[in-house]
Amino acid sequence: MSMKNRFNLLQIVLLSLLFIPFSTPAKSTEIPVKNSVTLLDLGAHSCIPCKMMAPIIDKLQKEYKGKAAIIFIDVWENPAQGKKYGIRAIPTQIIYDKTGEEVIRHVGFLRARLDKLLALQERVAENYV
Repeated sequence: MSMKNRFNLLQIVLLSLLFIPFSTPAKSTEIPVKNSVTLLDLGAHSCIPCKMMAPIIDKLQKEYKGKAAIIFIDVWENPAQGKKYGIRAIPTQIIYDKTGEEVIRHVGFLRARLDKLLALQERVAENYV
């Protein structure tokens, strides 16, 4: 593939990322969500790595529906939220357990940790039933 074709392909990919839908929490959403494992993804609609993360966040919202709250906040549109959560770089994910305690903070994406946390809490719940 020629350099010009590669550049054109890159432009198409980058432009297509502009149209990926993002989820933002309702104004009244309490974060972390009470009695729920919560993954808070802090990024920006205009941030390329954040755009690359968007399809993963959308998939997680569907996959963990009813099991965990998956929330995205654009910290460029809502700078106070970035300050509130002490964000130094984006994307940043914060995972809270069901008690609302922050258990993981990471720049990037760690799906395996969310799975482990949910599995652990399910095992704990089974022991008390």
